[in-house]
Amino acid sequence: MVNSEAKTPRERYRAQVRTEIKQRAWEQIATAGASALSLNAIAKQMGMSGPALYRYFGGRDDLITELVRDAYRSLADTFRATSEAAGADVTALAHALRAWALRDPQRYFLIYGTPVPGYQAPDDTTAISSEIMATLLDACAALPSDGPATPFEAHLEGHRDWAAGHPAPPAALHRALAFWTRLHGVLSLELAGHFGGMGIDPAQLFAAELDDLAGTSAK
Repeated sequence: MVNSEAKTPRERYRAQVRTEIKQRAWEQIATAGASALSLNAIAKQMGMSGPALYRYFGGRDDLITELVRDAYRSLADTFRATSEAAGADVTALAHALRAWALRDPQRYFLIYGTPVPGYQAPDDTTAISSEIMATLLDACAALPSDGPATPFEAHLEGHRDWAAGHPAPPAALHRALAFWTRLHGVLSLELAGHFGGMGIDPAQLFAAELDDLAGTSAK
């Protein structure tokens, strides 16, 4: 990778403008959602013409793709750093996921919320998301499993394409899916404010779900 010192002034300027465009895009998304993202509005905020901005991003979908890549890469790096510090620990990964989501809910919703109408993410974003799942699968595969196989685990024997070739046994695949679906469910409701009128502490609910998952995963 070429470091910033080796870039030409023009390359550095281009990188700075692209960074500012993305920052403005996140501000728009926080205000009106990703479906309302407008490159022309960003150009106006930056004192540029629309055609000038299109020299940095070819269109709305190109900009969204860059934001999606950044979001997935940020979480993948967070998971990797957590795994390096704590080992194969699903509890540590769970708390890292929640902390990451709470720091920037719009970033979370861009990749795990309602799909943007008319937008299709390219294959390379799926590859980055697979890194996140691989770290989780490593942690789930490290947990003990001494119980009988469940019907769903038998189903997973023939339905594991989503695991992107990870060699985890079906029991670990099941644990990873339970972790992913249940904790994302709690997080999505929390970040959308749906617990606000219920008088419960979302952090404690998240911890209770995690305790339950940890208890049921060691069959």
